[in-house]
Amino acid sequence: MSSITPTGLREAGAAGEGGKAPRQPGRVSLGGVSLNLRSSGIYIAFALIIVLFSVLTDGALLQPQNISNIIVQNSYVLILAIGMILIIIAGHIDLSVGSVVAVTGALAAVLMVNMGWPWPLALLATLVAGALIGAWQGYWIAYFGIPAFIVTLAGMLLFRALTLTVLGNQGIGPFPDQVRTLANGFTDGYLGNIGLGPLGGADLFSLLIGIVAIAGMVAAQWRTRSARKGYGQAVEPMALFVLKMAAGAAIILFLVVQLARFKNLPWVLVLLAILVLGYSLMANRTVFGRQIYAIGGNLQAAIMSGVKVKSVVFWIFVNMGVLSAIAGIIFAGRLNQAGPTAGNSFELDAIAAAFIGGAAVQGGVGKVVGAITGGLIMAVINNGMSLIGSPSERVMLVKGAVLLAAVAFDVWTKRRAGAAGR
Repeated sequence: MSSITPTGLREAGAAGEGGKAPRQPGRVSLGGVSLNLRSSGIYIAFALIIVLFSVLTDGALLQPQNISNIIVQNSYVLILAIGMILIIIAGHIDLSVGSVVAVTGALAAVLMVNMGWPWPLALLATLVAGALIGAWQGYWIAYFGIPAFIVTLAGMLLFRALTLTVLGNQGIGPFPDQVRTLANGFTDGYLGNIGLGPLGGADLFSLLIGIVAIAGMVAAQWRTRSARKGYGQAVEPMALFVLKMAAGAAIILFLVVQLARFKNLPWVLVLLAILVLGYSLMANRTVFGRQIYAIGGNLQAAIMSGVKVKSVVFWIFVNMGVLSAIAGIIFAGRLNQAGPTAGNSFELDAIAAAFIGGAAVQGGVGKVVGAITGGLIMAVINNGMSLIGSPSERVMLVKGAVLLAAVAFDVWTKRRAGAAGR
């Protein structure tokens, strides 16, 4: 069996970066500028949804407090989406994450509230428990060969039953201040406020963080573009690259300014930023990340290339267990108690975020940033329709239509690519 290198993995998992053929599906030309709708369409759709609801809500959607609420209220789903996108890229699914959120939140509550453990030790034990849950499910999937759908469906029932056994019909709380701060709190104004004219004052430290984030984004994208040119791959025209960077910088700066005008950066946003950056680097820059794409893109080719498929699958489910535990702590801390109904339908929201964010049904395609964008689309739809007073059934109708449209677009682009190749 041949050995595998990062370059070989890049080729084996090329679907994750937009396809392995020179002619990519879903690509259109506008005014001489070539755009890949498969990778860019989600961001265009997100922008249009924001504009639509901004108009419908008379600007209430983009008010500082509302933006902060959207982030804090949906943080746990975004955390789950990070792990779910990796599992879907590898060609699997996890239906148990909502129940794991519930049982890990219950465990944290029992340790901190009932047993009086110090909160750092209790959080560490909860994360270890999440890892063990992921290892339990990963073993049956990777090494015993049971389909992930069946294993995690069983897990959804098992861990919900365990939650009810621990909690009964009542919640456990309140949580220590430090845990509630992580879930609901905001960074302090370390450097004071700075005047922004008609916008009023804003936290200077938050603004500096935003500027650093913009610089990091530009540097990372420039490095990626240069690396692709070095490999002889096609890159977008410089004018389009500059336009994309300017648009991204404007969005980040607007978001940070609005948050800095309210109560500064939510701590959970800081946590999310760290997770998104870390997992994006892992998925795109490490051998393990390329192995995930290779397994989902072409399992047999990955095996022939020397990828230890069972080990990779096992560890992505361990990772999902840890992220579910983090989401469980955040959710329980936000409510200030662990409840028996925590995590209901979270698995559906996380799966929807991954598919709306560009994951392919067959696996092998997807990005962490795309999953976060998909989760934010669902969050904006929820929030925007709530602001305009839409009933819950209409919200579910719109979210279902968006999910169906995203998957239909993925299938359509694959069919176009197949027709072009014949």
